[in-house]
Amino acid sequence: MGTIHAIQYLRALSALAVVAFHAADKTGQHFAIGAAGVDVFFVISGFIMWVISARRPVTPYKFISGRIRRIVPVYWLATAIMVAGGLAGLFPNMLLTAEHVVASLLFIPERSPSSGEVWPVLVQGWTLNYEMFFYAVFAVSLLLPRPWRFSVVSGFFLLLVTAGLFVTSENTLVLTYTRPLVLEFVAGMIMGAFWLEGRVPPLAVGLGLIACSIGGFALIGAFHLPFDERSTGPLAVLLVLGALSLEAHGWVPRMRLPNFLGDASYSIYIWHTFAISVAAKAGALLGIHAKVSMIVATISGTLIGVAGYLFLERPFLQRDRTPPPTAGLAGNTAE
Repeated sequence: MGTIHAIQYLRALSALAVVAFHAADKTGQHFAIGAAGVDVFFVISGFIMWVISARRPVTPYKFISGRIRRIVPVYWLATAIMVAGGLAGLFPNMLLTAEHVVASLLFIPERSPSSGEVWPVLVQGWTLNYEMFFYAVFAVSLLLPRPWRFSVVSGFFLLLVTAGLFVTSENTLVLTYTRPLVLEFVAGMIMGAFWLEGRVPPLAVGLGLIACSIGGFALIGAFHLPFDERSTGPLAVLLVLGALSLEAHGWVPRMRLPNFLGDASYSIYIWHTFAISVAAKAGALLGIHAKVSMIVATISGTLIGVAGYLFLERPFLQRDRTPPPTAGLAGNTAE
């Protein structure tokens, strides 16, 4: 299966939205809706994992080892830098414990001693806890006959979310994996199944879905409305489904820069906060207007991510002659 350019462009757009969200937060601006880029990533993960598993049969071991190869080295390196910086006193507000560092490295949700939030040492790594959990469940499903896989995975996640409606617990595993956020992976899997069967919305409907999605995100952002996965999740689904409709009807041209940024989206996501923190502090010290500082921070965060992709992630992956399946926050081209 060739590259699905619509997916590549959405991955690039989502990564840049998250970068802008963090840049705005560090410079006192408002772009909270940029965090919804994570919802789009999760939908894409479900879509690509389902499509890849159909096109390229793989054992659970090879599947999960491929995901570990793709995700872990870059994430562990970034986490190690955070830990080293904390020990060196570069992050005065960071509190480190051995338990929290180990949990972060193993993708186990645990409360941060610095903030009390269920965040790893590298804060944006919280999404990787979800990604790795989904990959683990999906890997187990590969042991089953193909007709059973979707029912088992979707049923399991529905059971978790339903349990979360009735169970009150402060356990971090319960708090994390019973959120409706996990259903975004299921939505992506459904779209993957439809895509393989050639069942995509007509072009006019696809355009309408994209318009509704963008309009919904714009309303949330413009009026500073509260939001979570209950609102941004469905909007992300509409956006991905609409983009796939355009792809199927030949409306998505090949563009080199968005494709490249899609490839680099994981590194951009992992590394951007390092540059943003420096740019935001420099902007404040120099008295730069906050909006200008936000733009500079966004560009800086994107550039350090691109550098991380070119000099760390891509060379490491090219050492393998057969790259692992890729998708979502930790993926490459959808091929």
